[in-house]
Amino acid sequence: MLNIYLLRHGQTAWNADGNRYCGRTDLPLTEIGLQQAQSAAEQFKNIHFDAIYSSPLERAFRTAQIASGRPDVKTDERLIEADFGQWESKAKEVFIPENEQLWQNWCEDPANTRAGGTGESAQEIVNRVDDFFQDLRQQYPSGNVMVVAHNGVNRFYLAYKLGMPLKYYRRLTLDNSSITHFGLDETGEISLMRLNSKL
Repeated sequence: MLNIYLLRHGQTAWNADGNRYCGRTDLPLTEIGLQQAQSAAEQFKNIHFDAIYSSPLERAFRTAQIASGRPDVKTDERLIEADFGQWESKAKEVFIPENEQLWQNWCEDPANTRAGGTGESAQEIVNRVDDFFQDLRQQYPSGNVMVVAHNGVNRFYLAYKLGMPLKYYRRLTLDNSSITHFGLDETGEISLMRLNSKL
């Protein structure tokens, strides 16, 4: 079985500022975010990782570098955060009044609704992230791999693998630099061991 240690990146300024939607905007970590990544590194100090993968966005890549303590972090475009369309850079309190029906459609059926009207649907997100993990499992049938990505893509993928309707993805909480540990067996079935946790 392949052990995946899935992290959400550390805090950014938009996380701290009313949780503004930060999809493809490439923000750095805050000082708190750097500390969160270092805390993850302390938890991982006794685990050997066969590989480290990250979203190409700086907040995830830097978290992966710090949490792994290694220079050989590989980036993969399939791990990039969701394209939030017209919701990008805005908090829900701002963008929901702009188009309440769009938000309602997203809440009820994100699989077939484009985030922010022009962004990605949840099904498109799941397809690319699942494709990444299928390739990863073929390359590493066993061992330990760290993957650092984002709140949206991580929750949608986990909801999908756990058999949850995608509209319930917000029922999964992932704090900045929290650790989610799961196994993928030879058939791709998931075994969730830790969610939003510390080791």
